[in-house]
Amino acid sequence: MEINDLTPAEERVWRAFPRGEAVDFRTGEDEDPAPGDGRGPERTVRAGVLRALLLTAPQEEGEVAALKVAGARITGVLDLRYATVDSVVRLSHCRFDDTPDLSGAHLSYLNLSDSVLPGLGLARARVDGSLRLTRCRFRGPLRLGGAQIAGSLFLERAELTEPDGPRPVLQLKHVTIEDELCAPGLRTQGGIRLDGATIAGSVDFDDARLHHPGGAVIDAQTLVVEGNILMRRVDLTGWIGLRGARVAGRFDLSHARLSNPGGPALRASGCAIGELWLRRSPPMEGSLNLRRAQVDTLFLEPEAVPDEVLLDSLVYTTLIPHEPAERRLPMLERDREGYVPHAYEQLTAAYRRIGDDHAARLVQLAKQRRHRGTLPWYGRLWGHLQDATVGYGFRPLRACVWLLSLLAVGSVAYGLHHPPPLKPSEAPRFDPVFYTLDLLLPVISFGQENAFAPRGWYQTLSYVLIITGWILATTVVAGVTRTVSRQ
Repeated sequence: MEINDLTPAEERVWRAFPRGEAVDFRTGEDEDPAPGDGRGPERTVRAGVLRALLLTAPQEEGEVAALKVAGARITGVLDLRYATVDSVVRLSHCRFDDTPDLSGAHLSYLNLSDSVLPGLGLARARVDGSLRLTRCRFRGPLRLGGAQIAGSLFLERAELTEPDGPRPVLQLKHVTIEDELCAPGLRTQGGIRLDGATIAGSVDFDDARLHHPGGAVIDAQTLVVEGNILMRRVDLTGWIGLRGARVAGRFDLSHARLSNPGGPALRASGCAIGELWLRRSPPMEGSLNLRRAQVDTLFLEPEAVPDEVLLDSLVYTTLIPHEPAERRLPMLERDREGYVPHAYEQLTAAYRRIGDDHAARLVQLAKQRRHRGTLPWYGRLWGHLQDATVGYGFRPLRACVWLLSLLAVGSVAYGLHHPPPLKPSEAPRFDPVFYTLDLLLPVISFGQENAFAPRGWYQTLSYVLIITGWILATTVVAGVTRTVSRQ
């Protein structure tokens, strides 16, 4: 392209490029690049001119060429597909009439901050530095699938909408970012795809407003993040999918509002997370799916738990904050799959690790009661009997009270009416206390039970004492066995 073919605005850009000088067409620092701002020919640059500059423009010896333009209107398609661009590209506060296509391009640095674009194609592109899209407004999808970014991806306070259908508005599938994904204050109307992405640093979505009603607002299956995922104070409509993801640091949903009524709000099944924080947040509108997840530290406040959860095979090492068992148990009762023994065992183990044996016993008692509802009628009957007498062995003091009460009843009854001896010449002296103990204790024998034979209702009383003694002894032994095995 010859310089004689350029408009005055394009000539300014052409002459500034070899020396890396900035060209600013703005009339003020706070100028809005949205359509309708009255940008005429004096501020219009053809995309073909920019392409020619980046690919064929002559260089000046001793100078570093760079494309630095602000406040321009760019017409036509900026087509840099599979091109290699060694120069810095900064097109800030610009308005693009057509979607730039940089698919497969190799760039050293790209900055489109504060620009308005109908979309952007960067699939399979490679950026040696950072990609800065701060405060950009996209009226179509931003495609970065398979891209490799050696620095960070900046999307602070950017706005992305997809008016033409249900396609993801931000496509980061299989992207590789060797630093951080910085997107605090991001605004989207549509889904974000992060499945298969690898991010060496952290992901920052703090204060974001992400909306995709009824769909995946963030689809991040098999995502790998070596740092943290920060989603504090976010407002999300739709569901988050983290199935099979791996987050080495903290996944922080503090003060977050997640809403997907009638469906999952957070689907993190089969993922591995260093720390999962759900705190200072209203209850999720939708279900919480943590099946088969592995979490080192689970920071979960009872108030943040939704009405429906899925916790089968969830494994966690530490559960904070420390709450009484009465506040944790309702979470397990909300499991959509009904009775999940593993969830009770995990909660029990968490309490035992911090030495709260009382809470651990309450959880085990609740487990037995929940299990009772899955048994046939005779199993439920036996369960109710064990629960009422000794609390399934987790309340051994109650067994002592029952034993003492029955001992008193038997001692009084047989003290007032001695049963006749079977062999009067060989029978020992009758003792109502030890006779009652002989009936109650199935293992210990004081020689009284086999020597005397009660009749009538006294015989019925002896049967009741024998049966009750077996029940109490069995459950007490079970409780002692649990205590010894824990120690």
